Amino acid sequence: MRVVILGSGVIGTTSAYYLAKAGHEVTVVDRQSAPALETSYANAGEVSPGYSAPWAGPGVPVKAIKWMLMQHSPLVIWPLLDWSMWRWGLMLLANCTDKAYAINKGRMVPIAEYSRDCLRQLRADTGIAYDERTQGTLQLFRTQAQMDGIGKDVEILQQYKVPFEVLDRAGFCKVEPALKLTQEKFVGALRLPGDETGDCFKFTQTLGKMAESLGVQFKFGVTIQALDVAGDAITGVRTDAGPITGDVYLLALGSDSPLLLKPIGIDIPVYPIKGYSLTVPITDPAGAPESTIMDETHKVAVTRLGDRIRVGGTAEIAGYNLNLREARRATLNHVVTDLFPTGGDISKAEFWTGLRPMTPDGTPVLGPTHYKNLQLATGHGTLGWTMAAGTGRVMADLISGRQPEISMDGLTIARYR
Repeated sequence: MRVVILGSGVIGTTSAYYLAKAGHEVTVVDRQSAPALETSYANAGEVSPGYSAPWAGPGVPVKAIKWMLMQHSPLVIWPLLDWSMWRWGLMLLANCTDKAYAINKGRMVPIAEYSRDCLRQLRADTGIAYDERTQGTLQLFRTQAQMDGIGKDVEILQQYKVPFEVLDRAGFCKVEPALKLTQEKFVGALRLPGDETGDCFKFTQTLGKMAESLGVQFKFGVTIQALDVAGDAITGVRTDAGPITGDVYLLALGSDSPLLLKPIGIDIPVYPIKGYSLTVPITDPAGAPESTIMDETHKVAVTRLGDRIRVGGTAEIAGYNLNLREARRATLNHVVTDLFPTGGDISKAEFWTGLRPMTPDGTPVLGPTHYKNLQLATGHGTLGWTMAAGTGRVMADLISGRQPEISMDGLTIARYR
């Protein structure tokens, strides 16, 4: 079949690769000049199935108020006259219950675990390299209250047989020796040894070239304007370079997905949540992280990517605004220097921002719509990199008429009806 993929981020490009391997004729359309130049460009670098959890959870509304009062706040909200933002926020609040948290995390962990396994197989099959490491994620707690609050997460990790370790100071210093300099700031940690790290941008660019060698055609510099429909089918994509047609259409446009879907009667609660990152050159390898550290207080991840440290985090609700705000840079600077004061040269850091496509329940929106030839792969939030390989494989199976290897229950748009 002729498959048209809208979006060349990590989700769209990975889907293109798997679809081409399945024998389809694939065209990818994107407004940028190359793959992964928007949200996939400089994310935190985590491939973290064990850390896959919805933002909405018990106690989050109270925590959000406290976060916004912090000097280095992990959350900033800019009140806008935007009904989509307020509706998304109300839906998130409705998911802040024990029951909803367990359901949503239970939907997220299987696709994330499956994706990690697909990524490992992809590495074995292709030899793709992207500054990857397989040394786990370390979630650091600055207070005993944080440490005591991991019970519900641990229960779900046990339910899905995700390996984990609860570590004291000596334990987390053993896996991250550079933390010996700053260990007194933390009371303990939760380690997820099955997690990985890697440069999402490097991965997507390299996989894009592999997809091209399989016959995938990338149409870059093309602005998508609208989807044309007739009855229960998509008939084409309107672009500034003329119409593009296929047999099946896969929408992987991240935060822009609702803008294209709403005019054709599909309303998904995906909203852009702005995140920031720093990329810092390493000057002292012994003083830099070995893998990924998540500072639970500031909700900032610090990851080693080759000869660089990637510092990613904060959540800013500001619509589609992409301004780089110095206050967010100050937060990232604070965390990386607080944890790894000798690791890198912060004065030479690259500062970046991108829009994460978040759903209020944290779970992506995958699979079919009421249009018989339109499939969705969007709403991955902060976990697009974590879930990319699994999403690509699932979408290739669905479009090829095969049963995916994981259950689609709770992953499709049907859960919002």
